[in-house]
Amino acid sequence: MIELIPLLMFLAACIVLLLGYPVAFSLAGTALAFAAVGSITGNFDDAFLRELPGNIYHRIVANTTLIAVPLFVLMGVMLEKSQLAEELLSNMAKVFGRIKGGLGISVVVVGMLLAASTGIVGATVVTMGLMSLPTMLKRGYSPALATGTICATGTLGQIIPPSIALVLLGDILSSAYQQAQLSMGIFSPDTVSVGDLFVGAIVPGILLVVLYIFYLLITARLKPEAIPPVAKDETNDVNWQQTVVVLAPPLLLITAVLGSILAGAATPTEAAGIGAFGATLLALSKGQLSIAKLKEITQTTTDVTSMVFLILIGATVFSLVFRGFGGDELIQTLFSNIPGGLIGATAVVMVVIFILGFILDFIEITFVVVPIVGPVLLAMGLDPIWLGVMIAINLQTSFLTPPFGFALFYLRGVAPSTLPTTAIYRGVIPFIIIQLLMLGILSLWPSIVTWLPNLIYK
Repeated sequence: MIELIPLLMFLAACIVLLLGYPVAFSLAGTALAFAAVGSITGNFDDAFLRELPGNIYHRIVANTTLIAVPLFVLMGVMLEKSQLAEELLSNMAKVFGRIKGGLGISVVVVGMLLAASTGIVGATVVTMGLMSLPTMLKRGYSPALATGTICATGTLGQIIPPSIALVLLGDILSSAYQQAQLSMGIFSPDTVSVGDLFVGAIVPGILLVVLYIFYLLITARLKPEAIPPVAKDETNDVNWQQTVVVLAPPLLLITAVLGSILAGAATPTEAAGIGAFGATLLALSKGQLSIAKLKEITQTTTDVTSMVFLILIGATVFSLVFRGFGGDELIQTLFSNIPGGLIGATAVVMVVIFILGFILDFIEITFVVVPIVGPVLLAMGLDPIWLGVMIAINLQTSFLTPPFGFALFYLRGVAPSTLPTTAIYRGVIPFIIIQLLMLGILSLWPSIVTWLPNLIYK
């Protein structure tokens, strides 16, 4: 029974989270409660808790990689306030206006650009919901298809770099990869960085956008009642000069951030600084940066950053106590006994993450589950970049899966009261299937993820 304590601790943490308590305090509180009981009964060594101050300092305080988090958040919030999305959507709607499903395609394309510019799911879903949902419903799009497209497009910020999720995943996988190699007797371990994960996610992110657009085109042909054709009097001539002017700023910003990383001229942290500075200049050039708005932007950035780091501290406490109860050995034993070896273990982890996505946020899963299973899977021979991208796409579905999918909540908050919640739930199902299909494709052809990193870094 004692060897099952780590699993009981994990289950208890999930129950406390479902009760609605703050994530950071739920993780740390559950861990400390189990540690106290374990110490009293002689089943837990207090030395693990004595490691906590040094672990927090080296893992969080002195970790320069995590400086990218507030910088990318600042970049995203700044762009959200610059009214960039409104201009992009109106111009893209004209570009794709003559295509069946053109309005839906323009939503996906603009969502992709916003994802690569901001990386914040909530901001993208709310912005696109306010701007495009009324127009799509007015044009005769079915409520389910319209809401599903907006929710799914908003989650692209999870996989298309620069992404906060990839920054956090990359940092955790870096530690897990080193831990896995040390357990294998490799005392000069290779490293995996956030930049590696960014590069590995580019092709899958673009492929996911292509699959979304393909689904809309097929639906427009097979179910014209869901995506009615655009009336001739609603098509406007495209002002290509204006379109280029509107597209240039976000494309230049994306190129500056990702290009500096791909070229090796900047680390992700330095590129985040470039992005935050560029977003500030863009907001200034559009006359959208007043003192009051700047105060609002910095307040939002501070709130989000504080939340992330407090959760990371709570997860560090949880991870230490989990190890103190022998959780890493338990997971390794369980994985080694799963039929199918590495393939079976990877499949089980992906299924567990997908199921947890119904009830937990991506940050909670990233900070709780990945540090537990990551070292074991990597020690079994998985490529860390491939594993990171697979987990990122899997976590992307957590924003869409009822009942607690955050993208659903974001859109419900700005959707008309006459639009039923069941329509939103129905609308995201095809996109969840597309994301699961994407996981299957990457499982069959891992080179889709590893090809570009190998090309650039070799």
